[in-house]
Amino acid sequence: MTGSWHAIGLSPLLFAIAAAMTFGAALVRGLTGFGMAIILVPLLGMIVAPGEAVVLGIILQLLIGPVGFRRIAADADRSNAVPIALLAMLATPLGMLALKAVTPDVARLLIAAVAIGAFLVLFLPQHPDGHRPGRVAIGLTGISSGILTGFAAMPGPPVVPFYLRQRIVPAVARASMMLIFFATAIAGTLASLWLGLATHKLFLLALLLFVPMWLGDHLGTRAFGRVPDRIWRSIVAVVLGLAAVSAAVRLLG
Repeated sequence: MTGSWHAIGLSPLLFAIAAAMTFGAALVRGLTGFGMAIILVPLLGMIVAPGEAVVLGIILQLLIGPVGFRRIAADADRSNAVPIALLAMLATPLGMLALKAVTPDVARLLIAAVAIGAFLVLFLPQHPDGHRPGRVAIGLTGISSGILTGFAAMPGPPVVPFYLRQRIVPAVARASMMLIFFATAIAGTLASLWLGLATHKLFLLALLLFVPMWLGDHLGTRAFGRVPDRIWRSIVAVVLGLAAVSAAVRLLG
């Protein structure tokens, strides 16, 4: 048993903490369609190196992506979700290269800035009824989401306001975001393998964390359909606010 804990680089207590973090973050993902990486990466950064936390977050998103994918693909607004996803996949290696180039302290600073910025952009006003995003907005969202995937395992900060500022039902926004995040997880995993950042230890740890992740996502998904639109949007804002606070506390600590 000691050898098993050594293989993942964590003690039983730290693994239990990581499992609890993963469960909570996945619960939020199931409810809102996003937030797992924004919450989980800063928290995992408390018990593993920032670069490892990023890669682990990406692998976990890859593992949970196929869960419920048929319904996600059916509900998503594919007219903009697909091009955003493709652009994000192409841009992900750029963020991974940046992660490899900076020091852990700089990585923590930038990851905290991303989490805080994701909360602040929600205060931008909603678009009017009937608004359709143009090619520039779609392109910038996709490219920035990919870069943030590679650097911080956080594709959400550009994507969440892109959909929440549109006057669309939560089911469409949630499914569109989840479709994009699955695509970025695929690209992020491939890029991390290419750059030698993904290790056997991280893959094993991700597999061990799959059960609490699946359970949290399942419970969040069941709760999603019972939450009214206004409350759902408020929950999204609270999630991003808590992520910003946790990232700032981690940075100052």
